[in-house]
Amino acid sequence: MKFLKDTFTVLKDTTWPTGKQSWIDFISIMEYTAFFVVVIYLFDLLVSHGLLRLLNLF
Repeated sequence: MKFLKDTFTVLKDTTWPTGKQSWIDFISIMEYTAFFVVVIYLFDLLVSHGLLRLLNLF
């Protein structure tokens, strides 16, 4: 039973983000996701076109 009591104590002492902070975090995650999607897409284009040019040489 000590485990359950300690669990609720930790949850009570934890500072949870406000609604505004949650939205700021969500927007930040979406920005990072969009950035990396663009980077990966450009890398994919570079690699695929580079491989096609290399294959067309032979």
